[in-house]
Parts: sequence; structure tokens; C-alpha cells
Amino acid sequence: MQRYFLYFRYDGTAYHGWQIQPNSNTVQEELQKALSTLLRQETNVTGAGRTDTGVHARMMVAHFDTELTLDCGQLIYRLNRILPHGIAADKAMPVAEDMHARFSAVSRTYHYYIHQHKDPFKRAYSCELFYNLDFDKMNQAAAMLLGYDDFAAFCKSNSDVKTTLCDITEARWIQDDDYSWHFRITANRFLRNMVRAIVGTLVDVGRGRIDIDGFKRIIEGGKRTNAGESMPAKALFLENIEY
Repeated sequence: MQRYFLYFRYDGTAYHGWQIQPNSNTVQEELQKALSTLLRQETNVTGAGRTDTGVHARMMVAHFDTELTLDCGQLIYRLNRILPHGIAADKAMPVAEDMHARFSAVSRTYHYYIHQHKDPFKRAYSCELFYNLDFDKMNQAAAMLLGYDDFAAFCKSNSDVKTTLCDITEARWIQDDDYSWHFRITANRFLRNMVRAIVGTLVDVGRGRIDIDGFKRIIEGGKRTNAGESMPAKALFLENIEY
């Protein structure tokens, strides 16, 4: 039995997230269906993580096992012929049998995009915010995240998680042009809805609704109800996974 890593990307607009679920179209289901068709056998894929409904991935990784010896170049070519337009396979490679798409990953990076000027070409993948934001204060608050490891305050309520501990190694706002910014955050793992909740709380800091000390109290309090709103999914991208 040989294990393969598959690298791919997708536009999450039409999908109810990554993970297979009843009566919903998901990325995992489409990928498994395509692989099973090509390999002529039922093929299960395990992803590096879960993205929520409407969230995108510029890089996602999944593994699958097969007794077949695959030509990886041909596999990618044939996959892209049958996958939906919103999913693109980039590369496949054989890996050691103990490599795991989820558990072997050491870090994941997300970007959240916002713009402050009406732009018809950004509206589908970036969040329009027309009020003034103090990005210096937002970056001061973001830097504080690196000093904590419990992020229960930014975890979706009633989530089925064993721990809310995460190791954040990067969190900062980056200006892309006069009216556009993105928030870049890297950690070993993320909680459900965590990035969008952090961004919503940082936006409140930028609007002056929460001061730096207030942001600190939210983290330390560990209550989701004290943090900001969850931002729209359409502007969130899984950008990178390191192994």
C-alpha cells in the first residue's frame, strides 16, 4: 500500500466547507468522487484540516492510500479534467506511510482580506469595510496573540474540541494598496471560526470600540460572547501548510 499527498486549491463559494456532510456539497466529496472514478476503486481522502462553508484554500493537502503505482503527472492532468471548475489539483507525490495530511502538519497560514473602497473585482473575495480603521492599534493587539496559548474566546460556541490551546507564531495586518489590507496569521492549529472571530475583534479595536487592555481581557476571559463578531467567510483563505 502506497500513501500519496495531493496538493490542491479551491474556491469555497459553492461548497459547505471541506468535510463530507449529509445533503450538502463539499470539497472532500468532490475530490473523493473524482479519485474513485480515476482509480476505479473507492478512495478516501484525509484533509489537512477543515474549512468552513464559503472559505477558500489557495493551498490544501490531503492524503490517500492505494495499491496502485501512480504516474503523478498524469493523475493531476486527469483529475483536473473531471474536477469541478472551483477545484484545481496542483501536484501529487508519494510519501512515507506514517505521513499524515493533518497530524504531520507543523503550521497553517490563513489570510483574511478587507478593502475600504468600492471595487467590483474584490467584492466576492474580500470584505468591504467603509469606516476608518487604526491599523497601528490593530497590529499592537494582534501582536499580543503571540503571548497566549488558550484561544477559547475566539472558538465557536458549542464546538466539539478537546482543547482550545494553539501556538500562534505570526499575526499581523499587511497593506496591499491604498485601500486594501490582509490579516496574516500562522499557527500549529486553529479552532473552528477562530480566524474570523479574531479579525472581527481586531476590527473593533481599529474602530475604537475596544482598547488594547480590553483586547487583552477578552483573550484572558476566554468567553466567545465578549469577543467581536465573526467576519464573512468569503474573505478567508487558507494560504499555506508546512510539514
